Amino acid sequence: MAVAQSTPSLGSAKLIDAHTLMSIRSLELRARAVVEGFWSGLHRSPYHGFSVEFTEYRQYTPGDDPRYLDWKVFGRSDRYFIKKYEDETNLRCHLLVDQSRSMSFGSRGHTKAAYAATLAATLAYFLHLQGDATGLLTFDEQVREYLPARHRAGHLRQLMHALERPATGHKTDLAAPLERITSLIRRRALVAFVSDFLAPIDQLERKLVALGACGHEVSVFQVLDPAEQNLGLERPSVFEDIETQRTLYLDPAAARYGYMKMFGMHCEALRTMCRKLGIGYHLVPTDQPLETALFSYLQDRMKRGRQFRPAFRGPNGGGTA
Repeated sequence: MAVAQSTPSLGSAKLIDAHTLMSIRSLELRARAVVEGFWSGLHRSPYHGFSVEFTEYRQYTPGDDPRYLDWKVFGRSDRYFIKKYEDETNLRCHLLVDQSRSMSFGSRGHTKAAYAATLAATLAYFLHLQGDATGLLTFDEQVREYLPARHRAGHLRQLMHALERPATGHKTDLAAPLERITSLIRRRALVAFVSDFLAPIDQLERKLVALGACGHEVSVFQVLDPAEQNLGLERPSVFEDIETQRTLYLDPAAARYGYMKMFGMHCEALRTMCRKLGIGYHLVPTDQPLETALFSYLQDRMKRGRQFRPAFRGPNGGGTA
């Protein structure tokens, strides 16, 4: 199996090359492979033991009842952890996944849509193993499908089936899914927003502020193909806009400077907006091993959990983010 070089953050583990991973037909098997690789790498890394603190466990402190020590975790980490009670975990995650036609582009043998679906499936599978509830909302120019956050037999498989549907929508409306999820969820939750974000973002800030005002924690994952990032095209050609079907003759050599400038400004505006609102922003190129993306996300979330607390509580004030 082809593998990518390991990164220092995940120790000496060999990460699954993105192209190799995407050749696995089953979305659930892809997600499982990423999570198992992540755990294997984490075991060898300097951060060994950090992930069990993510939602389901907390470190033992004097006075805790030793009957609730988790010896399996101790065997993996050489550290004492107490398994949290159900009302202490209570994490509910809602995945917002872009299935518009722009996501069907891909220059590395797989599309952004397939990569984004695998990213979302990996997060769902990881959270499911921790006993957390996961929901899904898919969208293009409108909201397509909604599955409430649940943790029960069959729900994960249903979520995987919904993620496997092809990206067929024409345009992208980034505000609609945020408005819909804000109206649907009442308890404080984690919202993972997965898209290429190659659409106007002028209305995005107001919708993200409304979501944060309800006490929800938001993370943005911008999934981009490397060819979009550097306009890595070799010869002049006629191109067709995937969403509008408008054709355009383009000489990459002549257009690269202007394209890179406009593309960079758009992505920087998104990053700046997220930073301003205290939202986690993650750029995820489709040639990046997904274990790296998962590690980066969890590491960032732990950091934010120590340094950042939502300024608002949800309408019902319940649950932990």
